[in-house]
Amino acid sequence: MNVKQGLQYVDKIKAHAYDLGFCLCGVTTPEPPAHLDEYHKWLADGLHADMEYMGNERARHSRANPKEIFPECKSILVVATNYYQGEFLSPGAATTYGKVARYAWGKDYHTVMKHRLQQLMVFVESVAGKPVKHRLYVDTGPLLERELAQRAGLGWIGKNTMLINHDVGSWTLLAEAMLDIWLPPDDPYIDDRCGSCTFCIDECPTDAIMSEPRRIDSNKCISYLTIEHRGAIPVHKRVDLDDWVFGCDICQDVCPWNNRFAKVEHDVDFSPSGPLPHLSPHNLLNMDQAEFSKKFSGSPVKRTKRSGLLRNASVVLGNRVDNKSIHSLATSLTGDPDPIIRAHSAWALGQIGDANVVNLLSDAQENEIDADVLIEIQSALDELSNQKE
Repeated sequence: MNVKQGLQYVDKIKAHAYDLGFCLCGVTTPEPPAHLDEYHKWLADGLHADMEYMGNERARHSRANPKEIFPECKSILVVATNYYQGEFLSPGAATTYGKVARYAWGKDYHTVMKHRLQQLMVFVESVAGKPVKHRLYVDTGPLLERELAQRAGLGWIGKNTMLINHDVGSWTLLAEAMLDIWLPPDDPYIDDRCGSCTFCIDECPTDAIMSEPRRIDSNKCISYLTIEHRGAIPVHKRVDLDDWVFGCDICQDVCPWNNRFAKVEHDVDFSPSGPLPHLSPHNLLNMDQAEFSKKFSGSPVKRTKRSGLLRNASVVLGNRVDNKSIHSLATSLTGDPDPIIRAHSAWALGQIGDANVVNLLSDAQENEIDADVLIEIQSALDELSNQKE
């Protein structure tokens, strides 16, 4: 394929990508990532927390060279989907519901984007006039996808480590198609258009964003704590979750590029689907495994599992310090089969500090058999005792 043919092909492919619902599309080469050393340093410093899949030997090896996972690769097609749906806050939402990251309001983006990429590959083969070997990845493969997106001209990597495009903002999801045909690569996005702005750094409540070099400390990140982290959330980090029951959008909400250029995308696949985006922590605590599986089938929210989501709901209620939450939390403490949920419900009751809470915790203490839950109950009782002094 000569350069002229390649340019004709790629123009048609990009046009079809936009027709399929992608908002950005670019091409880059399968060269090793230029920022590989920084990725290894991020791992060495333990900033990936306990996400071992990010730093195991296989992942390190594959991310060092895209051709390690697809030797025939000659081009990488990088696409982005805009999932910004505007505002869907009902009256009283701020005090009634828990917050959910926007990307999780609709269908699971892995499924949606994989299907669209498969449709795009059918078109690529029709344009090429022959079968095209390919590998498709939607936030699942061992690729440093934001660097690939920058190399493909889709935008720059902001101080919050998100890909930002000057026409769309950062409300985007990325996917890649590794191809065994050559396509002319786009010019990489060179400009850093964050300038002196530090809104994302200043507004992050957990100080998870590190400006030099641009990094996220996953150990502090609310998105990590509410989704990827399994087990108990460290006590000193629970208040930082505020009202977030799944993920966090703060660093994107405050970004001037989003405030000025984010475009509402009426994409049915990413439109809110009940009970999202309004998740009531009280209702969540009453949700058994069967209801959880039914409600969140085909939703990104299933990633955190019932244990994680109800754990988060307990923390949100504890942060609100509202005695209207006592009944839900007490029922969860004494009746939920999951000790992680019971433990966080105990902590939340300790934060509320109503006079009835001491009796509720003491009664639960007599019947509890899990050591970790007993520790949380005692800590909550100690907290209440200290408040009286």
